[in-house]
Amino acid sequence: MRTEFDVVIAGGGYVGLSLGCALAGANAGLRIAVAEPRPLGGSPDGRASAIAAAGRRLFERLDVWADIVADAQPINEMIVTDSRLEDSTRPVFLTFAGAPEAGRPFAYMVPNATMVTALARRAAALGVTLLPPTRIDGFDVGPARVTLRTVPDQGALSTRLLVAADGAKSRLRDLAAIRTVTWDYGQSGIVATVTHERPHGGRAEEHFLPAGPFAILPLTDDAQGRHRSSLVWTERSRQADRIVALDDFTFRLELERRFGRHLGDLGLAGPRRAFPLGLQLTRDWVKPRLALVGDAAHAIHPIAGQGLNLGLRDVAALAEVVVDAGRLGLDIGALDVIERYQAWRRFDTFEMGVVTDVLNRLFANDFSPLRLARDVGLGLVDRLPALKERFVDEAAGSGAGVPRLLLGEAL
Repeated sequence: MRTEFDVVIAGGGYVGLSLGCALAGANAGLRIAVAEPRPLGGSPDGRASAIAAAGRRLFERLDVWADIVADAQPINEMIVTDSRLEDSTRPVFLTFAGAPEAGRPFAYMVPNATMVTALARRAAALGVTLLPPTRIDGFDVGPARVTLRTVPDQGALSTRLLVAADGAKSRLRDLAAIRTVTWDYGQSGIVATVTHERPHGGRAEEHFLPAGPFAILPLTDDAQGRHRSSLVWTERSRQADRIVALDDFTFRLELERRFGRHLGDLGLAGPRRAFPLGLQLTRDWVKPRLALVGDAAHAIHPIAGQGLNLGLRDVAALAEVVVDAGRLGLDIGALDVIERYQAWRRFDTFEMGVVTDVLNRLFANDFSPLRLARDVGLGLVDRLPALKERFVDEAAGSGAGVPRLLLGEAL
């Protein structure tokens, strides 16, 4: 096996594999490896993610969208409500519909396992080395290369640039002594897939409840033709642990109180899990010959559904910086090169972190005057088409300073 690489990516999720595909697709001469401690695509947890139009354009440019689209459920409409759990009705205060591109929805829901499988297949076809299950246990930075220590031992691996795509609990970030700003919300997100009698029609729903948002996100029908939706259900952490531990019958009763019966009888289509929620932003995105991407650099509240899309923005920006530097004959791992990536992504991510933090604090609150003020605000936004269109365009990746891959352009 080759031991010297140009880029080694620690993390074989959709962020790490997308970066490998982007780099290999733009420069076939780059020697790229992906190291993931678990078998690629293994241990699917049933989670799905919302992919904005910009992410879909990136996947099209990487030639993986054709392998994803069959499992991709278009989101044609989104409604937002604000109510208490015991309220008999949930008035809709805000509706998003339309498309940033003619004939294309503004987002899709895609199972994470589908994305990882398609990306791993494409990475292998492009010549990316997919290491057998491997954890990077340490590294030593030299003047021109990084020497890696791995478990199990894969020999004397080295690289010009090491990329940490190993998640919110990034080992590489800790080894590099990169500090983070962290805030625990005292909330957990319960994730589950449910079946329902009636079709969802491609509509996503976000119900703001005092404990936090309860999001119903449409999925494609399963192999048996059952209608399905993905849930991201926010509760206080102790309450979430209690709910997840309930038997199936009692869990469905709790679910129905929040979900309602507008889609008919509900069923469970897999396990449910609870994940702690918080805000985590790194103070530095790069160190000599090391760059952080995805959740290793930032973890935000899922209230706006932008976690995956922020990670894909990191991928597109870092790939553009590395490919452009290589074409100019520059050292792709040099600090002054990868600092351009840090400057590009830092403010956008900080801004999104602040927005999601404020939204969570604003809506996970049962203070009556505040409820009235936010409902008036939602109603005003709903009556301002230009403002709603701007929100959709931003979510779809049509703002200023967007990396080329997110515009569907080649590197």
